[in-house]
Amino acid sequence: MADSSGSPNLNMPGQSVDDGKGRVFPCEQCGADLEFHIGQQQLKCPFCGHEKLIELTSDTDIAEQDFHAILEKVREWRAKSADLTTDGQSEVRCSGCGGNVVFVGSLTSSECPYCGLPIQRDKIHDSPKRIPVHGVMSFFIEKDKARQNLITWVKSRWFAPSEFALRGVEGRFNGVYLPFWTYDSLTFSRYSGERGDHYYVTVTENNQTKQERRTRWSSVSGSHQRFFDDVLILGAKGMRRDMLEALEPWPLENLRPFSQELLAGFLARTYEVELDEGFPMAKQIMDNSIAADVRGLIGGDEQRVHEIKSRYDAITFKHLLLPVWLLAYRYRDKSYQIFINAVTGEVQGERPYSFWKIFLTVLLVAGIAAIVAAVSQLAKR
Repeated sequence: MADSSGSPNLNMPGQSVDDGKGRVFPCEQCGADLEFHIGQQQLKCPFCGHEKLIELTSDTDIAEQDFHAILEKVREWRAKSADLTTDGQSEVRCSGCGGNVVFVGSLTSSECPYCGLPIQRDKIHDSPKRIPVHGVMSFFIEKDKARQNLITWVKSRWFAPSEFALRGVEGRFNGVYLPFWTYDSLTFSRYSGERGDHYYVTVTENNQTKQERRTRWSSVSGSHQRFFDDVLILGAKGMRRDMLEALEPWPLENLRPFSQELLAGFLARTYEVELDEGFPMAKQIMDNSIAADVRGLIGGDEQRVHEIKSRYDAITFKHLLLPVWLLAYRYRDKSYQIFINAVTGEVQGERPYSFWKIFLTVLLVAGIAAIVAAVSQLAKR
């Protein structure tokens, strides 16, 4: 449920620090700060073990948002004043040791580097000048399980150096909530093209007859309607978008209404790709799917698509935070990143390649090809 400013109206108990810039969740028994516990899917004290349910008000839900209506609000916000919530850096005082924690750019959730206490910038995800988060998918894969998946992934990299496969990946896992947009749209397309049907004719060449394939082309046109649901677009910049896309699909049916408590103990980023910047990316995904549909509608053995004109109606969206285990490591003075879907366990990442393994494989394939060609020549004699 949103108030008149467009901010979410959630029941989010917790202690605000520095005039609402930071939020922690104190344990009711020992006073330490609670963290989100993946196994119990609730807040848990790392010291005394006290558990606390994450409560949402009964009217909290995850609803699709009107794309054009919110864009108009965003334009009003931009016209009135610049949004400073993700520019530069800000400091939040830790309630545990009194040290200052620096937040840079879009980072909104971190831990104190002096005492390890989890701490969050408050009033960021629900800023009146920012589109609020509508849904969060909590962590389901424990860190140990993520590391096991990583070990399996490393061993399956055939062209990785042997040293890398034996040593594995060494580095610190960070649990990170990354921002995503989902876009929905009802599309209507008109298309024109040609359908190619193969047929065969008998031709004579050098006193020998053979079957030659030809193609008969005919003009085709028509219309196509399709509804796209939850086309997912990464809302963060400076990250390997291709690898994060490869973590899909996400079980979006497991989304929970946004609560700051779900972020306790994890890193989180707010969006840098604006709502109107994300839709052209979603539109490209829709266009590719429509083009594939049109080829199927044209039919035949081959297709020539001359034109597709599409209209996008009933556009809605959601702003989500999805969980990823992120690991950055170095191998022979070069940096690599690995991403693990913290719900499904899917692993995608960068890895080193062994020149010699690739070179020997190429030689082996070339040798096999040469042997096959030689045997084929001998058979013809």
